[in-house]
Amino acid sequence: MSFVCDVTGAEPSFGNAVSHSHRRTRRRWNPNIQRRRFRLAEGRTIRLTVSTTGLKIIDRDGIESVVARLRAKGVKL
Repeated sequence: MSFVCDVTGAEPSFGNAVSHSHRRTRRRWNPNIQRRRFRLAEGRTIRLTVSTTGLKIIDRDGIESVVARLRAKGVKL
């Protein structure tokens, strides 16, 4: 599963894990990604890969406006 949010574009960030002795090893921080289904007003159901921040944006703005923004960017839904 890809760790990229469809709404916000959040993707993994990279850095170092630093131990007690200050040895550094590479690690990555994945965003909290969920696969969710949403029902549009036209009766269609779409499935989006969204982060929890993306879910808050959908709750705030509504799925219709978020889908309109995605279609304006050229994402095929």
